[in-house]
Amino acid sequence: MNESVAIAPVRKTVHVKVPIAHAFEVFTSGLTRWWPHNFGVGKKPIAKVLMEPKLGGRWLEISEDGTETSVATIIAWEPPHRFVMLWQINAQWKPDMSMKSEVDVRFTADGSEATHVELVHHRFETMGAEAGASLRKDVDGGWPGLLQRFVAEAERG
Repeated sequence: MNESVAIAPVRKTVHVKVPIAHAFEVFTSGLTRWWPHNFGVGKKPIAKVLMEPKLGGRWLEISEDGTETSVATIIAWEPPHRFVMLWQINAQWKPDMSMKSEVDVRFTADGSEATHVELVHHRFETMGAEAGASLRKDVDGGWPGLLQRFVAEAERG
């Protein structure tokens, strides 16, 4: 009998003291400003990290020599409230278009000058039990620091 093993989602939340539209813009269109350029899966050195802000858009790393590496594909685009992307990275942190864990990021206004951001990285079981558990462990440890970088950039100036 073939049984699918459920792997718990990674859930992270941050509160950012900026309006919802600004929080969404910094997270998506401003990605290159807060994502660490040494924290990538493509060719190094990395010059930019960007997200094509649209349904079907890609999360890209662009190396200094112009090589593009696709990290994710946007499968839901609902500015300024939510976007979802297929995270197409395997457990060895290499690009792999067959990988389909999902990152769901939701933005909820907390009054007019603050935003609650919830990130849920899930569907690790689509990678298989061992690989999914490995990636889950890695992202559970990685997302908190990355989200703090996002908060710092969003609240700057």
